[in-house]
Amino acid sequence: MSVEENVAKKLKTSKMIGTHNGTFHCDEALAVFLLRQTGTYRDADLTRTRDPKLLDTCDIVVDVGAVYDPEKLRFDHHQREFDGVFGHGYSTKLSSAGLIYKHYGKEIISGHLNLSPEDPKVETLWLKLYKEYIEAIDGVDNGVQQYPPEIPPKYRIRTDVSTRVGWLNPAWNESVDSKSVDVRFEKASKLVGEEFISRLEYYGNAWLPARELVQNGLEARSAVSPSGHIILFEHFCPWKEHLFDLEKELSIPDDQKPIYIVYPDETAGNWRIQAVPISPDSFISRKPLPEPWRGVRDDALSTVSGIPGGIFVHASGFIGGNQTQAGALEMARRALAM
Repeated sequence: MSVEENVAKKLKTSKMIGTHNGTFHCDEALAVFLLRQTGTYRDADLTRTRDPKLLDTCDIVVDVGAVYDPEKLRFDHHQREFDGVFGHGYSTKLSSAGLIYKHYGKEIISGHLNLSPEDPKVETLWLKLYKEYIEAIDGVDNGVQQYPPEIPPKYRIRTDVSTRVGWLNPAWNESVDSKSVDVRFEKASKLVGEEFISRLEYYGNAWLPARELVQNGLEARSAVSPSGHIILFEHFCPWKEHLFDLEKELSIPDDQKPIYIVYPDETAGNWRIQAVPISPDSFISRKPLPEPWRGVRDDALSTVSGIPGGIFVHASGFIGGNQTQAGALEMARRALAM
């Protein structure tokens, strides 16, 4: 086969992604990266143009062309009539990043984490990553305010990923050509894409296992206390966000929700008891540890509580410590009764 035939074959078999040229933004930079994580477009080339004839030669087009039609593989959001959202309770208008993620995100997640596409974990992670990473990119690109415009911000945020991508564009008075801007675009796509992958790996390998531990503890809590108000973790894990999410998903009645969490402080070799707050970010507890224990330490705490091994109780009553698991559990049981 001649060199010319090899080149012709490559041109015929390679997939081509199309997006607009000129100033680039975070949404299409991420959209292109995401497509390149799929089996179909993994080795795809990129054409940056606004020429409709050239776009028609591409296999898939994002953020340009004024057409949203998944069957035709056209994913633009700029047309007047477009009002697409992610669904699942989200109302932020989608950008090209959200569009590609909505259609290809599950494939990307399952492929990267070696999960079956039907695994429920894929759905959980797909929703989590939209909430924590993709939605903000959609909102910024579409000019969606986070809060009412009459409320002035106290400070400017110019460190978000959309802004960091924007800084990779050439300055207004910088002499550049289309090829050099294309190189900068690839750098931007890598920046926002690698950050996406790092989030995916964290949520898949750390956040999701913690959620499973919290769910197991929540389901087993009646074995710890018949009231169901105490959860025991044999290993520490971030529990607060997961607990509130799971309580909502499982429709746990208020009178059956956990009040105290007992877990090991593995660095200190002792145990902690923590009161569950009324909301994930609140400093107010559902039931603080008893007032006579608050601000008391060591032997004095053991004396006032009647429980050996006391270490401390915070002055606000939101957390305390004991030298043993049995001691921390007894603190939780007696606190419930007081």
